[in-house]
Amino acid sequence: MARGLRKLRKRFGITAPRVAVRTEVPWYLRWLGYAIFLGFAGAVAFWTYDAGRRFAGFDQGQVEQKLADAKTELASARSELKRLRAIANAAGSQLAIERTAQERLAQQIRTLEKQDGKLREDLAIFERMLTSDPRSAPALAIYRFEVSPDVLPGEFHYRMLLLTSGVRRDRQFQGRLELVVSMTQDGKSAIMKFPEQTDASASDFHLKFKYFRRVEGTFRVAPKAKVESVQVRVYEGNSDQARATQTVNLG
Repeated sequence: MARGLRKLRKRFGITAPRVAVRTEVPWYLRWLGYAIFLGFAGAVAFWTYDAGRRFAGFDQGQVEQKLADAKTELASARSELKRLRAIANAAGSQLAIERTAQERLAQQIRTLEKQDGKLREDLAIFERMLTSDPRSAPALAIYRFEVSPDVLPGEFHYRMLLLTSGVRRDRQFQGRLELVVSMTQDGKSAIMKFPEQTDASASDFHLKFKYFRRVEGTFRVAPKAKVESVQVRVYEGNSDQARATQTVNLG
């Protein structure tokens, strides 16, 4: 009798095993819940990534707009270039066209070809900006630094594109530009810096821009001097330490 009471206590007493009652959820409701949870998690991850890029100063919308504008200008320039080339080809077969008109057309074609090259460079840079992480880019970069002899003896033309990175596009870059020319004159090595202290066009070397700026200009050395290399240095504010440098060898 006592043994039977102990068995009843184990089955229905405090030490009896617990029984859990669960509601059976249909399988399609469980999958619907999983889909809603995954969609919400994906939306949160995308928002966090986009917020991080905006916090770093990279506004993809502005870059895409500039890229679209550059593509539009490039298409317009190519269309005008095609039209002028057709006129020039037709003019070549007409002896009645004056030589001055042909020279004017040729000059316009050369100008548009240069503009076409510049726009293609801008497109490449903008596309690189869209596909790269702005937080890993340098604060200031120099692209397409080129130096070539100009019309007059001893005169050289330079051009470059300056670009700020995404981490500082929320403010303007202010600074100055300096050219260091290494050359050989009368059998001796010499160095010249531009702008010179007495240069009236020194203001052309001042910089103030937010996203990017194309810089072009000329400098002169002695007509018989042989330029070996040209280095460009970009300084920010009143700092004496260059923020970015690049060198072109001509020798």
